[in-house]
Amino acid sequence: MKKFILIALIILAVMPGCNDEEFLDREPTSLLLDEQLWQDESLVFSLVSDLYWRINDYQSVKSWWEYTNFDEAFASNAGDYWRHRDLWDYGYDWWRLWDYGYMRELNLFIQKCEAADETVITSKARFLAEGRFIRATLYFEMVKRMGGVPLILEPLTYDFSGDPSYLQYPRAKEHEVYDFILSELDDIKADLPNDVNVKSRATQGLVLAMKSRVALYAASIAKYGANTPEVTLPDGEVGISSSMANAYYQTAFDAAEELIGTGPYSLYNKKENLSENFARLFQDKSNNPEVIFAKDYVQSMNNEESNPWTLVNQPWGEAEDLEGGRLNPSLNLAQLFEKVDNTYEPFQTNAEDGDWIYYDDPMDIFKDRDARLAGTIMLPGSTFKGKPVDIWAGFMLADGSVISSDKFGDTGSLPGKDVDEQVVGKDGPIDGLEWGAQTGFYVRKFMDEATGSGQRGVKSDVWWVRYRLAEVYLNAAEAAFELGHPDVAATYMNTVRTRAGLTIPLDQSDISFDRIVNERKVELAFEGHELWDMKRWRLAHQVWNGEAVDLSTNIGVADEIQTRVFGLWPYKYYDENGSENNYKYVFKVVKPSNVIASHRFRMGNYYSSISDGVINSNPLIVRNPNHN
Repeated sequence: MKKFILIALIILAVMPGCNDEEFLDREPTSLLLDEQLWQDESLVFSLVSDLYWRINDYQSVKSWWEYTNFDEAFASNAGDYWRHRDLWDYGYDWWRLWDYGYMRELNLFIQKCEAADETVITSKARFLAEGRFIRATLYFEMVKRMGGVPLILEPLTYDFSGDPSYLQYPRAKEHEVYDFILSELDDIKADLPNDVNVKSRATQGLVLAMKSRVALYAASIAKYGANTPEVTLPDGEVGISSSMANAYYQTAFDAAEELIGTGPYSLYNKKENLSENFARLFQDKSNNPEVIFAKDYVQSMNNEESNPWTLVNQPWGEAEDLEGGRLNPSLNLAQLFEKVDNTYEPFQTNAEDGDWIYYDDPMDIFKDRDARLAGTIMLPGSTFKGKPVDIWAGFMLADGSVISSDKFGDTGSLPGKDVDEQVVGKDGPIDGLEWGAQTGFYVRKFMDEATGSGQRGVKSDVWWVRYRLAEVYLNAAEAAFELGHPDVAATYMNTVRTRAGLTIPLDQSDISFDRIVNERKVELAFEGHELWDMKRWRLAHQVWNGEAVDLSTNIGVADEIQTRVFGLWPYKYYDENGSENNYKYVFKVVKPSNVIASHRFRMGNYYSSISDGVINSNPLIVRNPNHN
């Protein structure tokens, strides 16, 4: 009772002020009105920045675990072992995106920007183009996950009449969404700067890069969708006619060629060491000529502004904090990197007679490989932040038994020796021990060399690169190949491969669909392309088919089954009776014990499910195929 009396007294105390006209006319201090926002260019810029920041990425430096769902990597984190134990089937909602709340905000921004006074908002044309670019990006993110979605291009408002039918839009055909995105990119290009130094906002170069990617996706769905007729809907909400493929390939090629030929971008080539050069490409934010569009970060305790990739993936043995080693690249991925003579070959662990091959240095097994291997993956013998990565699994004795430990960098006794010595690497691998290199590898791409980047209170300012020129070269190569010009495809692929130390040029007879697929895998690993590429080529259900197969030796074959993650463990050899090979390295192909299940991609995974809530609220929405 006393509580209610107190509230009443407070109300009575403030009521006289409510008759004060000056009090009622005070400007609010906790929010901005439209007329205030659109009278200040700096405030509009802040709003645009927020819209950019919210662009949705399925995989990025903020979600390391999403890279372990396929064959790129193992999750060396106990809480994520289920991804390899229980993942027989991908859920139909895994990469679902149906974000019409964000879409409404973008439509509102575009509507209000169109009405703004350009004498006050002098960058009106650019802001408007950016709003349309972000909206096109959101439609692209949705169409590649969901298929055709409703094309809503104005902010919708409910009138509380009790009849919401005017707010219910049907799904557009899949090709109509792609066509809309391509049309928007054409319309906005001239209103954007052509400036290589602009990396986190839309530019003319970004429009062309995105156009080449979008058109390539549509083209390959049209061509390879013919192989999966069960992944279509009769009215075109899912599936694109094969008759449209060539036109989309031509659009992709033209956009890529325009950017390559006339744009201000070039491949990154600042470091003499080619592996280091490739790794630095993703760290260097100063005059980087290759990066076209990136989500930028700053070193900060604010979780939204800083990048945690280095913190959670740094080598455990020299970690700056009690974090690290969560993402272990797979042997499946590592062996895709070719030898410098353009051949594919498994890493050599045994001689023809079955004996071990003994290596003086653990890096020797990786010798004469594509430089992108060591630029993408930390190998046994690599260095990070000037310190060696200590990856070796123990001592292999002459009888084949192993002396190791269940603790990183632990010591133990060797036969015939009186003094204990280190018997396992500070980074492992130790089977089942999280945060060590359980596949024998750590990730290198996007890792930050700066001091403090592996600390919780600092983290990294390395950016998340969404578009870069090398992808555009590969887009051009793929489109040219599909249009029947393997000679042109070879030229574009050779440009990218030369940067990686593959100096024997491919000729047109070398260009095949298999090589196109493999080149994208090694160049773009851990950049968020693998899932979408495998989906658009309609390879996903073939490669991740649920069969419990061993590591493939058919390297470079696009549809080869890859359902489980394997590793490559180095051991130091030791023979108590003496051997010229003592303390040399031998290697063994392993499957981590937590890799039990096999990835299975079903036909229903090609397009994510639409939630029951969406379908129940809009009778015009049809379900995606294979979800009933």
